Amino acid sequence: MKKLFTLLALLTCFLGVKAETIVDAEVDFSKFSDISEVPFASWRGSESAFARLSIQDGCLHFHSEEATNPSWDCQFFPIGGVSAEEGVVYTLHFKVKGDHAGNVSMLGFGQTPYGQFAITTDWVEGTVNYEATNTDGNILMQCGDWVGDWDIAYLKITHEGKAERPITWLELLTADGTPEGKYVGDAETPWPAWALETDGGVNINWRTDRAPEICAWSLTMGKNNDEGPSDLVTDNRARPYPADIEPEAGNASNHVFAVHVDQIEKIDDDASIAWSNQFWIQAPKGFKEGASVKLSFRYKADHACSAGTQYHKMNPSVYNIWNAAGDVNFTTEWQTFEKTLTIHADGADTYSLCFNLCSDENNGRTPNVFYFDDLSWQEMKLDHGLFVATSNAATGIEYDLGNAIEFQKFDDLYSATVGTLGDESSWVNEVMISTVRGHDGSFKSATIKPSGTVVSDEDTWLDYTEKSNAKIKLPAAGVWTINIDMEGKQINFIELEGDVPQEPVAIVTNETESVINGTERNYKEDETKAEGFAEELPEGYVFGQPWDNQFWIAANRNLEAGEVTVIKFQYKASKEAKTTTQAHKVGDDGKPCTYLNWEAIGDVNFTEDWQDYTKEFTVPNGDNGMRSIVFNMAEIKEACDYYVKNVQWYVKDEELEAQGLTMENLINATGADNFWIKVNKGNPESAGTGISTVVSSKKASSAIYNIAGQKVDKNYKGLVIKNGKKMIQD
Repeated sequence: MKKLFTLLALLTCFLGVKAETIVDAEVDFSKFSDISEVPFASWRGSESAFARLSIQDGCLHFHSEEATNPSWDCQFFPIGGVSAEEGVVYTLHFKVKGDHAGNVSMLGFGQTPYGQFAITTDWVEGTVNYEATNTDGNILMQCGDWVGDWDIAYLKITHEGKAERPITWLELLTADGTPEGKYVGDAETPWPAWALETDGGVNINWRTDRAPEICAWSLTMGKNNDEGPSDLVTDNRARPYPADIEPEAGNASNHVFAVHVDQIEKIDDDASIAWSNQFWIQAPKGFKEGASVKLSFRYKADHACSAGTQYHKMNPSVYNIWNAAGDVNFTTEWQTFEKTLTIHADGADTYSLCFNLCSDENNGRTPNVFYFDDLSWQEMKLDHGLFVATSNAATGIEYDLGNAIEFQKFDDLYSATVGTLGDESSWVNEVMISTVRGHDGSFKSATIKPSGTVVSDEDTWLDYTEKSNAKIKLPAAGVWTINIDMEGKQINFIELEGDVPQEPVAIVTNETESVINGTERNYKEDETKAEGFAEELPEGYVFGQPWDNQFWIAANRNLEAGEVTVIKFQYKASKEAKTTTQAHKVGDDGKPCTYLNWEAIGDVNFTEDWQDYTKEFTVPNGDNGMRSIVFNMAEIKEACDYYVKNVQWYVKDEELEAQGLTMENLINATGADNFWIKVNKGNPESAGTGISTVVSSKKASSAIYNIAGQKVDKNYKGLVIKNGKKMIQD
């Protein structure tokens, strides 16, 4: 047993700063005369979308003469650069007008879709509210269905929040306050001899731990090529090297980093020319998800062009994520780039910003010289240690990360007590523990997560791991002492006062048999044409999709990112069929039909024999608020009957599971409230206790079922279901 030191902290109620409207991103299109001038942080999309976009009369103008199939063949991001916070409600402000009334699909913040963007023939200034489900804050428009014109005058994204305490920024590329040996980014310090050493013609440092000590890396064709065998390389191609340091033309007293791009060719057969020549601004450390980092530099080129950017890891050539700072437009005059970046999940472990110097179809693929100066990576000055913030939604206690309580150190343990003895209104039932304090995003990026179920027991120590945005549910609301052994990476919880902790319960099996009569799916366009009757399609014909027929297993509550659950069921079908799966939220109508993720538990292959399915399912970071797993039952185009029964879905705890127990069942033991069915592009309906049957898109079904889901003949008297409709048969 570890020795415990209980710290009883009497907490006072902290009243946060008054909420204010925070502008996350905005763009006024009247400031631009050409579409290429719009400085979107995430300006990207399909070629068909860009062919339809222009700047006209101070607006973003869209013109289309024909629809695309599918609609997402024409999509783009009209506003970007927002690093969202999961669970926060954002507001999109807009002014829009069209040549006819209609809707354009708008997707964003991981929620797909959050709604339709309504366009009328009059100018409308409006707003749309939506909750972020991941940290990607870019808005996507899918315009393939629109034939005609519309204009957008401006877009803005805001949210209500409180101003955080003032931030002090620390420069990482100077010797002041940083590890010894990191070089400044103003190019006035020559590279030391070790930084330029080569082996077989290749710089020896680009794949070592010393890579972050070089703030400017380059890769150009024809320079720093492999010249012989090496344990670092396997083929003859250009490799990264410390960028050239040269006097600035016309200003010899100032030095700059220069990249001479003379040769343009693919570095590999399957590579793009865009990244054949590259430049990296390297930070001396990696950044975690949620961290806020300020990046700035000066830049110009001998010829104007555009360069795309990516995030890379410590070794300059190790790609991390393509969506970095957007395209950077070079001119022959010095410009300054400065932006505060919030590292999202896909960009975690970022060390460098990489420029693809041959991105531009025109100028970028001709010989050019690129210049960089005054490189700067800055991070926030934060409190370091162990800190705990608390929450209890039932009593209105909200997380106040900026004023998180600091753990006190006693010998080899750290201890903190949350809540106040004798004050029930201070009881908490959820905490976040972080190794930094001072900025909300940074706090969330450095949290820890126990490996098992939290219990109140001085002898129970759980291993913990580092995990971004980790919330720890306590077994009951109360006053809790938390003890941490940092060296052993273990954590312990003891309830001093409060509700009786929840006890484990038996894992339940819902024996309801759901039967989904999947109708025949309309052929896709290419299949239709192959059969030779494309010209004979009936009016109103819509090409089918795999999600025309669906089945949901819905949990009793919203799940949080990182929760580990177990899903089990038995399943079969009237023929062999594959189903894909998605993760969904609950819509405003209470039905589990708001898309979150295309993958969920992966593919499920049905056969004509009953099979057992078991999977440990961890809710992905981007799926916070997930409620259901949905099966796409029109992956095959033929009609098919699917059967699912004996469903279990519960919170995983390995020790309890071995005893047939769990801390929480996510579905009911009986009834069909957890099961939903959609067929033939209809709306989700409760599975009830029987079969949901509808009219096929090709041929109506003649089958008749009673309300128990049993097939009957035309002589049956009473309430029946035929062609998906209830009727009295007498």
